[in-house]
Amino acid sequence: MTQTINPIQPTLETGPAQVELLERLCNATAVTGDESEVRAIILDQVKPYADEVKVDALGNVLVSRYGKGEKRLRVMLAAHMDEVGFMVVDSEEGGFFRFETIGGLDGRVLSGKPVLIGRDHIPGVIGAKPIHLTTADERRRPISIDSMRIDVSPDAAAKVKIGDRATFATRFSQVGPSLRAKAFDNRLGVCLLIELVKNAPASSDLQAAFTVQEEIGARGARVAAYTFNPDLAIAVDTTPANDLPAWDQSENLWYNARLGAGPAIYLADGSTLSDPRLVRHLVETAEALNLPYQFRQPGGGGTDAGAIHRQREGIPSVSVSTPCRYTHTPAGITRLEDWQNTLRLLHAALARMTPSILEARQ
Repeated sequence: MTQTINPIQPTLETGPAQVELLERLCNATAVTGDESEVRAIILDQVKPYADEVKVDALGNVLVSRYGKGEKRLRVMLAAHMDEVGFMVVDSEEGGFFRFETIGGLDGRVLSGKPVLIGRDHIPGVIGAKPIHLTTADERRRPISIDSMRIDVSPDAAAKVKIGDRATFATRFSQVGPSLRAKAFDNRLGVCLLIELVKNAPASSDLQAAFTVQEEIGARGARVAAYTFNPDLAIAVDTTPANDLPAWDQSENLWYNARLGAGPAIYLADGSTLSDPRLVRHLVETAEALNLPYQFRQPGGGGTDAGAIHRQREGIPSVSVSTPCRYTHTPAGITRLEDWQNTLRLLHAALARMTPSILEARQ
């Protein structure tokens, strides 16, 4: 069922203030299980605009902004606060600490990387045996995480506690049309959701879930969806861009998103088959407003939608992501324009949502 878009409906835009907020969010430390720094920024931003705000037992920030009129849809949007990183698990003499990874991290990119540890942001470096001291056999194998240590020097060792989280020390920067940071997954989504709370269309009840523990199984989203019990849900996230020239693009049907091609609408991933009614609604909205978009073809991975759609009696769900290169590494790259167009698409799609969307055939 095609709906007519109101031609005077404004499209939400981003500017320097939103980029500055994104910088604050990306530079904050919020490794899975300790999302407090990002949570504090979110609460400060959304409280003046929300009708209801609560922090649940797991640490999700649940924000409601009520619309006007009758027969309003309850629309849940979810963006996870947490990022991949490390947990300190043991101390050794000389300021060295053993660590475990939290979330999907590749040990090949860790050696020599500066990190920040704990809520005091103690600086350290992930150390491994230098190439000069390795054997030929060792050089043929990837460096194991078990053989690496976080080195903070003896003077700072007393400030580091077992259980502290650590994250990459990469600082946010803007380079031409691109943005670079350590935690675009998923501070891009968090910043967009903050803007949608501030500028929520009145046609529906917006239920914004800033979730915890997505990187280890979308645990926060499961709880948030049960609490909100929405009519439908959209997970707002990032997706890996598979567009480097060195990679074979001839049969790229798996993680096929590209920088510069607009927001990626999911058809399916490792945990969700997107609701076709919501996919159609997003596509019709993008085309009516002449916004670029792309389909994120079936592949691995997943978003908060994987947990949300299986709650209660079932919740129609879809994911929309901003493409990002080098996800889950010390520095990701994204395009400012893709991020802006993701916000435009989501805001316009919310503005034209009516119950008829769910009455249409799947």
